[in-house]
Amino acid sequence: MSISSEHKPLGKQVTGSLHMLSPIVELNVGGEMYTTTLSTLKKHPGSKLAEMFTGQPKLRTDSEGRFFIDRPGTYFKYILEYLRSNQVPTQCIQDVYKEALFYDIEPLIKQLEDSPQIFGELVARRQFLARVPNYSENIELMIRIARAEAVASRQSSVIVCVVRTEEDAARCQDALNSLDMDKKSVVKFGPWKAVPSISDLLDCIQMDVEAKGYKISFQPHVADKGFRFKSHDFFYKFLFTWW
Repeated sequence: MSISSEHKPLGKQVTGSLHMLSPIVELNVGGEMYTTTLSTLKKHPGSKLAEMFTGQPKLRTDSEGRFFIDRPGTYFKYILEYLRSNQVPTQCIQDVYKEALFYDIEPLIKQLEDSPQIFGELVARRQFLARVPNYSENIELMIRIARAEAVASRQSSVIVCVVRTEEDAARCQDALNSLDMDKKSVVKFGPWKAVPSISDLLDCIQMDVEAKGYKISFQPHVADKGFRFKSHDFFYKFLFTWW
């Protein structure tokens, strides 16, 4: 008995044209299975998703012959719902935004950027942090110092100096010279020219360190007696808890 069609092996590259493809398409997106139409996937011709199903595809298929996309499948349902009905998701906004960027669906990207969550992050918080010199580098420096101090300890601490103005920066330097500690281990943030306060920046630091998977808290750093300045005006202790 002859076999009319070959079984598609795992990971087989699809090299033929999609002109003869069924209008109904089965997808395996990161282990999540979806069924939709070719026209839905190609709704926005300039998108990366449309290009996946146009002309010579560069897609692979799984063992069942479903087109495989190596992306988080959980959030693809929101992408698909938008393509089907123009419904902008109201859940998992940050994660859906990442997927919209990957698939390059420009209308969805723009609408998500207008949402409070993305607008607040991209336009407000990120624009502020862009005005804080060496912000990202200082976050990484904090983590390196904390990890170096974590040997056989439940917690390790990092002293942070935060100054908003040039005048405070000069005062902070004088205060730093009075500290009886390794000055290289003090991470300095600022100054900056923007509305947000020192407490706002401290919250941003905590938020971004926690986003990297660390458990962290902070409190004003009180120096020993005899310190010439109010140390809590500038200095804060960030505690990393390891277990």
